[in-house]
Amino acid sequence: MNKNSEKISGWKRFMKSMTKAHELGTEEDIMLDHDYDGIKELDNVLPPWWLYGFYITIAISAFYIFQVFYNSEAYNQDKEYEAAVAAGKAEIEAYKAANPQLFDDANIVALTSAEDLAKGKELFTSKTCFACHLADLGGSIGPNLTDNTWILGGDVKTIFNTISKGGRPGKGMIAWESSVTREERIQLASYIISMQGTLPANPKAAEGDVLFPVVVEAVEE
Repeated sequence: MNKNSEKISGWKRFMKSMTKAHELGTEEDIMLDHDYDGIKELDNVLPPWWLYGFYITIAISAFYIFQVFYNSEAYNQDKEYEAAVAAGKAEIEAYKAANPQLFDDANIVALTSAEDLAKGKELFTSKTCFACHLADLGGSIGPNLTDNTWILGGDVKTIFNTISKGGRPGKGMIAWESSVTREERIQLASYIISMQGTLPANPKAAEGDVLFPVVVEAVEE
């Protein structure tokens, strides 16, 4: 061992062993005879760190292939996905069972708080319900929503269902369940319920044959 090698730190020796890099100024020792328009080629070896990584990749690939073809029951992506989906559905059903008021439409009741009714009124305007029913719900293209005669029913659950699923086929009312949350649909239905019995400026003639009891509000002289 020469004196220069004794001065090299352990880290530098490790890096040199991992790269097999040649010292600057020793290019002539590994110069090949190839000459491309004056461009020379050096005969460098592949760095050991790269080779080790390549060998490790091959080993991992071989292990993976073995697991796929010979131990597919334990390592099966399709079954793993199906199990994850089943677990997710089970969690959803458990949450629904623990919170029936959030999902069971049979539990829907009309909201009466000023905040909920104000939100319902805002939704009635923002979702352009007024375009067919007018701002006072007296009806235009769509039916009057303030009288006691209904086509599909005037209770809060039926109104909620009509808002969610849409009106009669071919009449133009779309289903809002994909773009309006359940809570907002309840608020909207509750607002419509709160407006039943009011006196719109130009009420449309009654339509339908489903009667719903409505107490008409008294008008002050």
